[in-house]
Amino acid sequence: MMKLLLLHQLVIINIFCHVVLSTKGTEHRESQYIEIKHRVKREWVWNEITTLEEQTNIPYLIGRLKSTKLNKDAQYILQGEFADTLFKVKKNTGDIYGYERLDREERAQYTLSAVLVDTKAGKTIEPSAMFTIRLIDINDNAPVFTQESYNASVPEMSATDVLVTTITAVDPDDPTVAGHAKVTYKIMQGYEHFKINENTGEIYTLSSYLDRETKASYEVIVQAKDSPGLSGGFSSSATVIIHLSDINDNFPTFKKKLYTFNASEDMRVGEVVGKLSVDDIDEPQNRIAKYTFMKGKYEQWFQIKSNAQTNEGIIILTKPLNYESIKEFRMSIEVTDPSIDLRVAKQQRPSSTTEVVINVLDVDEPPEFTKPFYVFQVKEDIKQNYIGYVSATDPDIAKRAVRYSAKTSKDDPIVVKEENGSIYVKSLDRETKAWHNITITAEEIDSPAKKASSVTVYIQVLDVNDNAPEFAEPYAPRVCENIANDFVILTISAKDKDEMVPGTKFTYYSAEKENNFTVVDNHDNTAKIIVKNGAFNHDIAKFYTLPIVISDNGTPSLSSTNTLTITVCKCNENGEFTFCEEPQMLAAVSSSTIIIVLCSLALILLCVLAAFLILRRMRNNGPLMLVKNPAEIHEQLVTYDEEGGGEMDTNGYDVSVLNSVRRNMVRSKPDMEAYPSMYAQVQKPGRNGDMFSMIEAKKDDADNDGECLPYDTLHIFGYEGSESIVESLSSLESGSSDSEIDYDVLNEWGPRFKMLADLYGLEHLEEFPY
Repeated sequence: MMKLLLLHQLVIINIFCHVVLSTKGTEHRESQYIEIKHRVKREWVWNEITTLEEQTNIPYLIGRLKSTKLNKDAQYILQGEFADTLFKVKKNTGDIYGYERLDREERAQYTLSAVLVDTKAGKTIEPSAMFTIRLIDINDNAPVFTQESYNASVPEMSATDVLVTTITAVDPDDPTVAGHAKVTYKIMQGYEHFKINENTGEIYTLSSYLDRETKASYEVIVQAKDSPGLSGGFSSSATVIIHLSDINDNFPTFKKKLYTFNASEDMRVGEVVGKLSVDDIDEPQNRIAKYTFMKGKYEQWFQIKSNAQTNEGIIILTKPLNYESIKEFRMSIEVTDPSIDLRVAKQQRPSSTTEVVINVLDVDEPPEFTKPFYVFQVKEDIKQNYIGYVSATDPDIAKRAVRYSAKTSKDDPIVVKEENGSIYVKSLDRETKAWHNITITAEEIDSPAKKASSVTVYIQVLDVNDNAPEFAEPYAPRVCENIANDFVILTISAKDKDEMVPGTKFTYYSAEKENNFTVVDNHDNTAKIIVKNGAFNHDIAKFYTLPIVISDNGTPSLSSTNTLTITVCKCNENGEFTFCEEPQMLAAVSSSTIIIVLCSLALILLCVLAAFLILRRMRNNGPLMLVKNPAEIHEQLVTYDEEGGGEMDTNGYDVSVLNSVRRNMVRSKPDMEAYPSMYAQVQKPGRNGDMFSMIEAKKDDADNDGECLPYDTLHIFGYEGSESIVESLSSLESGSSDSEIDYDVLNEWGPRFKMLADLYGLEHLEEFPY
């Protein structure tokens, strides 16, 4: 039906346009004739041609070209981008036809050129001129929404006329023609709760009772239609989803009227006893529950908080439970939401309450001390004393007996009695340790679970004046030889190992008669050392000692003598030290330091004495350096002590003769040592002339010793000297031919020197002339 109406409208408009054009053409021709009579110049008489869009009877007449220079041989020719394609002209009449369906929404007008030529003369009658073909709009497009779908939100329980969102539809038709592009809006679905501005597309709330908990979203269908007030026209629709955002408009309510929880009496403070669940149909971010204790025993033992995520009521223990004291807690709790605006709430503020019962369960508990910790004070000069006790009891109904113990060593100065927790201390030294911290454990004796608990005991050692003051530092003053009298060379101060309480005073004075220096107490815990008799001589006395007594004001007062060593130096004219010798002793040496030094020296002497005794015993037992048996040593020494032609020379001497001596001779010494020395023990002779007899005696001892190697095997070169007729056998200085030594004597020494006689004898030298 819509298509028929559109076709009917197009036909009417087309007829109307043709009538208008025909009328204009007639008027134009009449004016042309008039102008021919009155005007000489002829020219184009048109500028713009209009036609309807979307014409389907192809070809269809669009308009006509006209010129005052038209003659019988003239023809019209179209020029331009769309000439002879979209548009064609009838050459002799100038009628322009369209050959395609034209859409104004794609292109609203076309620009072409026309020229009038004389085909017979072959020349241009009318020069080229431009003209425009403009398309007239028809309502052939429906409004189009800018979005395919819309999503909007509005708080629930909003008042009326609250803007929700704005939607927009656009019509591509010509807005200047009969309202073709004018769009109006209308809600087709959902108009019970929302309304729309028909001209702007703004959607507003219509109902003030939009409850998210009842319905969370609404689907609204909106229609957009063009050509308002006219029959026909085109329309389109869009869907708008409107969500109701949650507000806090519902009160929480307990799910149960009674909650029961069990809690053991050893539950720690801060633990959760139980949770109270509630119903709140608002979203989590809008659930604000406040819990209040209404009645019952709760103030000291429990606290209730709201869980922000679950909206539950969390019951927390705030005080230790005791089954022996209270076995059950009953209380009433109320929940509400103070943040709800009663103007938007669906009901008045309700009162939701529940009963809570907490049963305390009995457990076997460890002993409980009467205090969380214990502090005792004792003076350091007390040798052995009772200082106090700790006490613990079994909190259970059984009231089991308790025994006490502490982790201490045998030498620990603190002792704890097992039966009653009494604490005894031995001699304590505050300067060694001012505080003693111990842990005492109380354990049930008859309990099968051996329940136990511990407590910390702090013992403070109070100070007693048992240390004498001494120099604050090792002073080492220096003075020039020519120093003037009454010159202050040093200001000294003191320190005390005892506790330096406010009001501690030190006094200073010289321990002996003052000669060259004097001590002056400043009465501010310091003292000045002043030159009394100056003009010293470095060459006569390089050091001076000044004993100083330092006393404190303790009870009792203690004092010590500290020696100050003063060094005399050579100085230049400006009083600067040029030469000083270091003192041999420290300026002030305490008694404790002297004792430590003496103990160290005694320990060193003991070590040296022990080492000396060990070495002496080792000497008496024989040398320990030889760990090989004599046979092994003999094998090694004989191998490198042979004289002859080398390893193959087995005829140099008869070793069996020497070994036979060892087998047949018996040692004459009555005391056979377990490990005999391989060398003879040489004793120095009383006179120089006894050397020869001593050597012979030692040779005899070695030859008759059956346990050691033959003497001449080990000491064959031991006693070579001026009495040897062959002197040195070394070949280092015997290479020259002018040697005066007679080597023929080697032939007389027997078979042991046969090879040497062959090498050096004169009988054979002639066989090897140089």
